[in-house]
Amino acid sequence: MAFVAAPPAAALTLPTPKDFVSYLDLECFKTDPYQPPAVGLALRHLNPVLEGLPVEQVSLGAREQLCVPVAKNNVFPPPGVLDFVRFVDLACYRVVTPAPGKGLVLSHLNPVLQDLPRTEVVLGRAEQLCVPVAKNGVVPPAEVLRLVQHIDLLCYGITPNQPMNRALNLTQLNPVLTGQIPPATARVTYARQLCVPMQKGGDVIPPEVLQVVRWVDLEKFDIAAPAIAPVTLSLRHLNPVLGSLPPERATLAGAAQLGVPVAKNGQFPPG
Repeated sequence: MAFVAAPPAAALTLPTPKDFVSYLDLECFKTDPYQPPAVGLALRHLNPVLEGLPVEQVSLGAREQLCVPVAKNNVFPPPGVLDFVRFVDLACYRVVTPAPGKGLVLSHLNPVLQDLPRTEVVLGRAEQLCVPVAKNGVVPPAEVLRLVQHIDLLCYGITPNQPMNRALNLTQLNPVLTGQIPPATARVTYARQLCVPMQKGGDVIPPEVLQVVRWVDLEKFDIAAPAIAPVTLSLRHLNPVLGSLPPERATLAGAAQLGVPVAKNGQFPPG
């Protein structure tokens, strides 16, 4: 499927790291199984809190999820931020790495969840690599693509698996899904992963983009959500390092997890 440019928008400037990350909530749907061609990747940590960890060597395993942007409880990203957030679609593939065993303190960033207490977690093995994709050939406007194509998140299992125990109404933000998946209330249960920003070997990230993507940390919680009618999509990789991989067909099953933005060890995104 050929790429189709999204509707043009007024000239867009990069949001601040704080504004962008605070409103980046991703609902993660199970997909039908797909095994991409064998690709080995070297991943370097970008967030200042984890920059001391070694480079991770991974091989892409089976695709497990597609994570798509949502708003919680009708609190939408502000103008200028929504233009970027709505195009963050990440396909998540199974990977395995050693466990860093690093302890972290997580603080919620999204306004809907800022009343939740800080939590302490320990990083286990990495379990997934989530990388940017376009759906059904609809690519973001050029200014947006310049940012979202460099959002690569390595998701580590965390302990303890603390529950949120909160019901949240989730509304799709990406134009491909807004008419296909209606708003629905999900019960958020146990924390399972912390997804942290990485740079893939061979990926050149512009300095001003790096200052935003290095702060994208999402804590993923299990959710219980209403069933949906199957949605079948065509996916195409956006990051230049994976751009030569073939398009993928993905059928979404039920929503399984929700990724919400957090800060680590009291180091908050600037802005």
